[in-house]
Amino acid sequence: MTHIEPYITYAIIGFTCLLSYYAFSRPQVTTDLMMTPYLIRQRQQYFRFISSGFIHNGTAHLLLNMFSFYFFGGSVEIMLKSIFGSRGSLYFILLYIMGIVVSDLPTYFKQRNNPSYHALGASGGVSAVIFASILLRPMSDICLYAVLCLHGFILGTLYIVFSYYQGRKANDGINHDAHLYGALFGLVFLAVLYPESLPHFLEQIKVWLQSPTLNNL
Repeated sequence: MTHIEPYITYAIIGFTCLLSYYAFSRPQVTTDLMMTPYLIRQRQQYFRFISSGFIHNGTAHLLLNMFSFYFFGGSVEIMLKSIFGSRGSLYFILLYIMGIVVSDLPTYFKQRNNPSYHALGASGGVSAVIFASILLRPMSDICLYAVLCLHGFILGTLYIVFSYYQGRKANDGINHDAHLYGALFGLVFLAVLYPESLPHFLEQIKVWLQSPTLNNL
């Protein structure tokens, strides 16, 4: 079996880290690249939908997103290449970039008349990749802080509920809508691209629900 390396994942992480660190000490670069719905509308600066996904507001923000992307992105890239061959690389890039863009659209329409609203970070793209991974491998365990381990589909459900709730509160300075819509986009994108993934996902959940462990609870 041919060994597949997730080179696109490595390249995205490398470019994002370089640009983010470059912008850390240059506030004007951050201002010029971040998601600012008002400027997108007034000046047609549509590049901000993408550029905002490659800068972050600090080292912790950057490392959290890139660590998550490394963990899930590599496996999704490899699986897409295994399924679709050379086209898998293109599909993976589309999943990530479109995840960034699509996840920002609701925020754009909500904040396009607000000149003081700004956002940045790769959360939408990362969420899209994470949930594509969950659709492909719902029973894989995902561990939080190496202590609490849950099946991917369980953690994904909790993640969507939390993001929806936090997005309605909108008082913690984080664009939770980007997490939510990025996650939903990742599910829809993969289900359309690879329809077999959905019945496979549902079958694995059905088997889990019928497992002796659950029936004895």
